[in-house]
Amino acid sequence: MIVKVHKKDERTVVAVCDNDLLGKKFEQGELQLDLTSDFYKGDEMDEKEAGDLMRNADIVNLVGKNSIKLGLEEGVIEKDHIMEIDGIPHAQAVIVHEE
Repeated sequence: MIVKVHKKDERTVVAVCDNDLLGKKFEQGELQLDLTSDFYKGDEMDEKEAGDLMRNADIVNLVGKNSIKLGLEEGVIEKDHIMEIDGIPHAQAVIVHEE
């Protein structure tokens, strides 16, 4: 999977996209997934690396079956967070870390 880490101030956003979806655009009505932007253009990582980044992020953005599956396994999203755009699963979540 392709993972891009965005840092702004003290917040970390992790974008995870299945390899075969990067560079594509999906539309359904007014909804759009644009995977051509730099937001998703990161590094290829295995599930362990991606999972570690997801769990420690403040916000996650997941696109694709494999990315969504990992997000569920890592406990950063729940099934009711998942939507589909043109058949492509997508989820976003804000993660609250307890101190």
